[in-house]
Amino acid sequence: MIVALVYPEVYDLARFKEKRKEFPPFGILYLAAFLEQNGIKVDIIKIRSSNSRYDFRNYDLVGFSIPSSATYNTLKNVRLNSIYKNRVIIAVGGIHSYFYPKKTLKDFKADAVAVGNEGEETLLEITQKLVERKFSDIKGVCTWKGSEIIITPTRSFKYNLDWLPFPARHLLPESDFIMSDRLAGTKTRMTHIMMSRGCPFSCHFCAVSQKRIQYRSGINVKAELEQLKSRYNIDGFAIVDDNFVVNKNKVIDICENIKDLSLKWSALSRVDTVDYELLEVMHDAGCIEIKFGVESGSDRMLSLMGKNVSCNQIKQAVTLAHSAGINVKAFLVHGFPGENFETTKETISLLKEISSIISRVTLFRFVPLPGSFVFRNAGMFNLHLVDDWNKYHIYHNNFHWWGNKDDFLEVERSYQYLKSFIDNLWPK
Repeated sequence: MIVALVYPEVYDLARFKEKRKEFPPFGILYLAAFLEQNGIKVDIIKIRSSNSRYDFRNYDLVGFSIPSSATYNTLKNVRLNSIYKNRVIIAVGGIHSYFYPKKTLKDFKADAVAVGNEGEETLLEITQKLVERKFSDIKGVCTWKGSEIIITPTRSFKYNLDWLPFPARHLLPESDFIMSDRLAGTKTRMTHIMMSRGCPFSCHFCAVSQKRIQYRSGINVKAELEQLKSRYNIDGFAIVDDNFVVNKNKVIDICENIKDLSLKWSALSRVDTVDYELLEVMHDAGCIEIKFGVESGSDRMLSLMGKNVSCNQIKQAVTLAHSAGINVKAFLVHGFPGENFETTKETISLLKEISSIISRVTLFRFVPLPGSFVFRNAGMFNLHLVDDWNKYHIYHNNFHWWGNKDDFLEVERSYQYLKSFIDNLWPK
């Protein structure tokens, strides 16, 4: 049995069209590690949008990972235009297929689509059905039962992730996961690491498939970091979790275990989940930057976005992090339905107030991500959805997503106003 796990090359094009690699494909890396642990040979294949035809004839199973809806068509074209051995198994997983499993199953002419938690176990069971080719008794799949499409019951949920092997980074070129330009604006030799899965919050613009959160133990995290230091000589890391700071006890456990490694690191957090004592613990463990989902400086926009935080909470969290010796990066989302010049000026006013204690700012334009609350309630937000999945990209996006022509022009002008302000204060 030889398995190919396929994922699309994705670049961050937000920095003045400068191509920077995204963080490694952790979903694929964990799948590969789990299959290898169970004696199955795996190759990881990175595809580029410039090539839609690949030779997969060496593989008994080809698994396509869809990390975002914007990459759906690219992967589908590769699936349909490539060549395979007879009776190959085609499996699909990822965020888009989670939300649209039946359509994905048909579009990819697949045998099974993974839908649910513990996808590593699901894929292993799929590989074990190579001869039988019947997947309807596997939990957590969308598959065929005769001519009917069915979705099987989900797997039991595991709150502890220590059962997973460490990601199979050895299957990637080192340059794909060891970087020197991605940690808090420094030149630190670093890599990315995952410490939890899921996010229990419900921001309206976000597409998160898992609301319950799973953690690794501090001991488990430390063992991986020690391995990374030994093998790749890293000096730091960035945590890729959707929201690292949810359960304070879990965060403290990790910090207490890794503080003697002398590594610099960064993490993402909401503004309403931190306090000074926790930030001190993080700082003492090596945290040099915390990235807050600020999103807006308008209380009205924060409410429309379903953030359930206030501008006062934003100012308090930023002040506390600065006081604890941790640099702050602010993420902003501009153009959510209801945005206008007034709300944009409120965002600028907030940024002015806290500019001296913010090190970096990243500005995103709103896109109604498939699977998000706003996408699923398009009528409520007067959205103009399109059939072209390529347009749902968080980096190069300036489409008229909602409202009338005047709304769009006001959002466009106010975005340029905000962008100019940010570029002047925080030049890249």
